[in-house]
Amino acid sequence: MKISFYTLGCKVNQYETQEMTEILRRCGYEPAAEGEAPDVCIVNSCTVTAESDRKTRQAVNRMRRLYPDAVIVLAGCMAQAYPEKSDELPSADIVLGNRDYSRLPEAIKEYRRSGKHLFKVLAHEKGERFCDEDISAFENRNRAFVKIQDGCDRFCAYCIIPTSRGRSRSKPVEQLKPEFERLAQAGFTEVVLVGINLSAYGRDVGSNICEAVEIAAAVDGIEQVRLGSLEPDHITPEILNRLALCPKFCPQFHISLQSGCDATLRRMNRHYTAAEYEQLCADIRARFDDPSITTDLMVGFAGETQEEFDETCDFVRKIQFDKVHVFPYSVRPGTRAEHFEDHVPKAEKERRAHVMIELTEAIRAEKLKARIGKTDRVLFESRHDGDQYIGYTANYTPVQVHADHDIGGQTLAVRITGADAEKCMGELL
Repeated sequence: MKISFYTLGCKVNQYETQEMTEILRRCGYEPAAEGEAPDVCIVNSCTVTAESDRKTRQAVNRMRRLYPDAVIVLAGCMAQAYPEKSDELPSADIVLGNRDYSRLPEAIKEYRRSGKHLFKVLAHEKGERFCDEDISAFENRNRAFVKIQDGCDRFCAYCIIPTSRGRSRSKPVEQLKPEFERLAQAGFTEVVLVGINLSAYGRDVGSNICEAVEIAAAVDGIEQVRLGSLEPDHITPEILNRLALCPKFCPQFHISLQSGCDATLRRMNRHYTAAEYEQLCADIRARFDDPSITTDLMVGFAGETQEEFDETCDFVRKIQFDKVHVFPYSVRPGTRAEHFEDHVPKAEKERRAHVMIELTEAIRAEKLKARIGKTDRVLFESRHDGDQYIGYTANYTPVQVHADHDIGGQTLAVRITGADAEKCMGELL
């Protein structure tokens, strides 16, 4: 039996696709080769924006058109957050939430036996435990994502994630080292710790994010450890001091901002001020050599005035982020902000997004240009145009080089010789 996956969304979803792959492999399934028709297609959905929902529906319908005889499974966050809407998708044979993927093989077996549409979404419950299965590889990648936390207790006004993911919960500390060891044995030299609210890791199991980093760094074969997206008010000076003592820790900090205006942050129910965020950035830059700071920015949130948007633009100029993911606010049914007044018109949200993208891309281009002349170690991931390879430095700067032999998966010294708006160019030393 052959399976294929279409994964939308964050690194946690990518980890869970690997989790489902290994669960199904233990039951005799194998990934379909390129060009081979699968027997089962699984769409691992995202629901963070309305656009994510649209792409999910589009993917399910496309899978049905391409593979009319396959079992089509809609899994993940959209199915969990909006089960009724998901159950109404005629192209999906099975609708499965994200609470427990171990039920997937039995659901497929049941559908193949009965031929009847199956709805298998279990609601998240307060007090539920972290229940994901560990992985032993990460297919088609040179770095492995390791999910160590799930859920969120923050309830930002715009966000459906607490509904789609449940309350915050952590992978038990004793499970971390064996999983890191398996990945190291599989040849992975870099791991990225990920979660829905990653910086909350350990609060329910008597640990913290620093311990998780230290456990990964202590494993033979693991050369670099990164963190996924973080919440700013969870990152204390004590945490930064401890992370700075770990030589394998990569100083790449993706710290969600959403807005640089305090009034907007309050309406969003974010738990920090712009000044506190600015201080965190200063603390990072004072403690780490050549760190990068990247972020997410939402424009056009309900009630955001032109003056508030301008304030965020000024804040972005002040912080000088290395990269910014900009997106217009999208109303999520079931959130507090759905019922807010003064929603910004769609055309104006798109205009502000364009302005912000133009601003942040200009800053990024200058930051990349400033790296010319530096020497960095780069983990190479992918091959382009025959003899061109692209990899990433410790602070996740993309670097492209020429090589006359395969350097994929290797970490090599590179001198930066040029830059464009997206990446640096260099030469191997």
